[in-house]
Amino acid sequence: MLKVLHIVSFFLLLLPLACKKGGCNVIESIPVLEQVSMVQYSQLYIPNGVAVTERGGVAGLIIVNTGNGYIAFDRCSTVNPEKRCAVVVEESGVVAKDPCSGARYLLVNGSPAELAECPLKRYRARRSGETIIVSN
Repeated sequence: MLKVLHIVSFFLLLLPLACKKGGCNVIESIPVLEQVSMVQYSQLYIPNGVAVTERGGVAGLIIVNTGNGYIAFDRCSTVNPEKRCAVVVEESGVVAKDPCSGARYLLVNGSPAELAECPLKRYRARRSGETIIVSN
């Protein structure tokens, strides 16, 4: 009986080590407050227009004009986020691809389209005059 108790105790101690970190909050949380000029990124004037910046967030920002407002995503891929691999918008303007892992994300909402399990990190985006303000 004592031997069984030792075995059970051993497995109970190992159980937390066997669990994968849960949830999709994989991109580090940093303060974001960026102003993006619509004059500089004129594609933001048209519905489905996409702008990509090198600054802001962990690996830069992607801003999308949905036709009903604006949304913004961090360019940092959620696959191996410690590598800070910046996703690149494909020619279609609808999908972003992680050049490091091959993961793909839909830019209508940041959801994974291929390989990734977690969506791109989303930020608030609002228009103020000729500027898009991105924040968290």
